[in-house]
Amino acid sequence: MSGAAVPVVAIDGPSASGKGTVARRVAAALGFHYLESGALYRLVALASLRAGLGAQREAEIAALAAALAAEFLDERTLLSGEDVTEALRDEECGNRASEIARLPAVREALLARQRAFRRPPGLVAEGRDMGTVVFPDALLKVFLTASVAVRAERRYKQLIDKGIRANLAALSRDLEDRDARDAARSVAPLRPAADAVLLDTTALTIEEAVAQVLALYRRRVGERTGGIA
Repeated sequence: MSGAAVPVVAIDGPSASGKGTVARRVAAALGFHYLESGALYRLVALASLRAGLGAQREAEIAALAAALAAEFLDERTLLSGEDVTEALRDEECGNRASEIARLPAVREALLARQRAFRRPPGLVAEGRDMGTVVFPDALLKVFLTASVAVRAERRYKQLIDKGIRANLAALSRDLEDRDARDAARSVAPLRPAADAVLLDTTALTIEEAVAQVLALYRRRVGERTGGIA
């Protein structure tokens, strides 16, 4: 099976929309590989913070991205052999990732890495530009969204469950600011692909959202094959 023939489910959406959890469960249900593109940007963000590079140092950050010694093992992420899974969830790291995601040279450095995840039998890729830029020929494109209030509550619960202090109002402001940055950037702005299916998860459980994505995928496969998936 050639790379272009490997089916891709692209799941995009803003931060805390549920796309990561939904994408992982959809990938497990289908037996597909999984790409969390945001983890790559967070790794670059963490590396830039540790190197003391400001977000405006585009060329140097792009060089970091190109040489990134990253490994993804089950649900752990390693940077140069160090487990940085928890460090990547830090709000400072997330905000820096949003800043450097606007840099064309950084996005170009990570593009080939993301596309290399496309291997048989298939891939579920989640992020902010999976359906618009990275995998424009994806078999199914889904854009997940939810109200800012619900997304802030989800992020708040995640942090509290991990023993991390958090302020709900501050989280809401951070999400709104990040949405605005991601939507306004000149390169690969956060927006649904023209042929994406919009799925609002505000009132959905994770299980319901996963079921809907799986149903959409099977319907799309059935349409392509002219039969029942």
